[in-house]
Amino acid sequence: MAVGIVAVAMGLFIVGTDLFSSKSSILNKRDTTIGEIAGQEVDYEEFQEQLDKLVNNFALRTNRKPSENEMYTLRQQAWEMMIVNTAFESQYDKLGIEVTDEESWDMIQGNNIDFNIKQTFVNPQTGEFDRSRLLQYLQQLNQITPQDQGYNEKLNWKLFEESLIPGRKRLKYDNLLVKSTYITEVEAENQYQDETSVAEIKYLYVPYYTVDDSLISYSDQDLRNYYNEHQEDYKTEESRGISYVTIPVIPSSLDTLFFKEEMERIREDFKTSKDDSLFAKSRSDTRNFYDSYSIDQLPERLKVNYSNLSEGDVRGPYFVDGYLTLYKVTEITKDTIPSVRARHILVKWQTDDEAGKAAARAKANRIISQLKRGADFAELARTESEDPGTAPRGGDLGWFGKGKMVKSFEEAAFGATSKGLIDRPVESQFGYHIIDVTETKTYTSFKVATIAREITPSDETINEAYLRAELLVSESSDYDSFVENSKKDSLEVFTADNIDKNQRRINDLGDARTVVQWVYRDASLGDVSNVFELTDNYVVAVLTSVVNEGISDFDEVKDEIESKVKNKKKAEYITGKLNGIEGSLDQKSNEYGPDASVSSMSNLKESDNTIQNVGFVPEVVGMVFGMEAGKTSAPTEVENGVVMVELETLTTAPEIADYSAYKSKLEQQVSGRVSYGISEAIRENADIQDYRYKFF
Repeated sequence: MAVGIVAVAMGLFIVGTDLFSSKSSILNKRDTTIGEIAGQEVDYEEFQEQLDKLVNNFALRTNRKPSENEMYTLRQQAWEMMIVNTAFESQYDKLGIEVTDEESWDMIQGNNIDFNIKQTFVNPQTGEFDRSRLLQYLQQLNQITPQDQGYNEKLNWKLFEESLIPGRKRLKYDNLLVKSTYITEVEAENQYQDETSVAEIKYLYVPYYTVDDSLISYSDQDLRNYYNEHQEDYKTEESRGISYVTIPVIPSSLDTLFFKEEMERIREDFKTSKDDSLFAKSRSDTRNFYDSYSIDQLPERLKVNYSNLSEGDVRGPYFVDGYLTLYKVTEITKDTIPSVRARHILVKWQTDDEAGKAAARAKANRIISQLKRGADFAELARTESEDPGTAPRGGDLGWFGKGKMVKSFEEAAFGATSKGLIDRPVESQFGYHIIDVTETKTYTSFKVATIAREITPSDETINEAYLRAELLVSESSDYDSFVENSKKDSLEVFTADNIDKNQRRINDLGDARTVVQWVYRDASLGDVSNVFELTDNYVVAVLTSVVNEGISDFDEVKDEIESKVKNKKKAEYITGKLNGIEGSLDQKSNEYGPDASVSSMSNLKESDNTIQNVGFVPEVVGMVFGMEAGKTSAPTEVENGVVMVELETLTTAPEIADYSAYKSKLEQQVSGRVSYGISEAIRENADIQDYRYKFF
């Protein structure tokens, strides 16, 4: 088993390494630096070596090659490991963190075996980790020499063992930092007070939107001053923006007609085929080409005609889930599991007690009486049934097999010896069922061969779509001509902003990596791309924006700044007007006018961040708990308006003997943040530059 697994891994290693080796003409044509970490350049080959280890480990665990999406994840993991190896390793060295041979042994076959190993060596009968299988495998590896065929497997396992060490170092590092954090008794007591003390407040609030813009004034210099004072708020990550069109590559009506005619020819041969399974397999685009079905499992197109199916019948072609499909009934036999068909009317009880159930049972019996007198079952199901799934279709449940319904319903339906109404309501946990058996149980089973052909576009259709895209490229030299020509061809122009250099999707374009690489690697602002061939689409794009990492230019954020400055000016206007009014909050509100409202809160806690009708204002909540009872604050500028607060009463929580519960809570919060906080600090200090977009 293991030899086969590692053979897959080694195959991937060879494929992954050879293409980008130092002798490759691809990399000889351009810089091979894939990134910078802590001032050190990371070469492509170094990255590829790390990626190969992960690919090999993946193959070892799963016995298959990773898919393209899985390769993307593995590349992310490889990059993270490069960061760890470069930025974190120096921190480990400073603290003397290492992993000994004894610890490595413990992770592989000791008391703390790595999860991936446990996942690989399982007992197929129990599904649980089997230590004996692991030990047997390791013994086999130890006996392999460099001359043996399985030596590559031994090398792969060695790589896997080495990959466990960085993870253990990081775990030690995190634990060391977590264990060094502590919470004092005073902090625990403060937490108790924050969560338990309650303030009763009265507050006046005036939103900015109530002040008309004509009442304030500001200059362009005001905007620039705000920008200069708040540049940290306008830091940006590198991104790109594009406009693009998609030209779908879909089958034409002629393509569909061609497939229909082909399926008609196949249909005639299908009727006389001797080996139906082999015939279907060789002509079908799906794997489900031959199977046995009870009636309830039959494909829908056959199920509706089950009663007149006979051996040798060929039905179709039908359109089924995007495929043209033929069915051939190769054999009709008996199964061990029966199927039955029924319809029902559900009557639920309104209250879960004897009175409620009695009322529901009485209603069910009345409906049964109506049916016995000739009422239409389907009509009553639509008007009386409380099963929203079946009522619109007259209560029809279709065919179903054993185990598909609740026990009481199943016993009644499968116990019927003739078609027709069961003359008593059947109780289940859902209510009372009125059951009409439309087909009694049968053990009939069908063996069916299926030919499903996907309707795909012809070469002519593909060429037509490509030429349409190519014409757009040839006639468009910039954004304006691109938009104009797209409109002439009735193509909708889509936009996508904030495209990150490592992302793979663009809006609804699922595999748009080639487009992302173009905008970062090759395109200049205003450039129109060549034709991109994506899944079922040709795409043409134009680069509309380039945002570099750093501080946004003033003009780029001017509108946002203008909104901020407007609010500051409105805050000054509101504050000046409120300060000019004497008296209580109610008096200020009355004189200010209807735009000022006064509200109260009786249960404000210091751990709260919001005030009703005002919003997220932690600074105001903090101010309240620093005030004296009976005092009123000055007008305070918040995000959406100006607020004044009067502290009416402050009920301080009484002292308690033990604050350990609050201490534990704080310790959990702090320890949960330590690992992430330190990781982010190390990354920031490492000044990481990621150039992977040039290669993937």
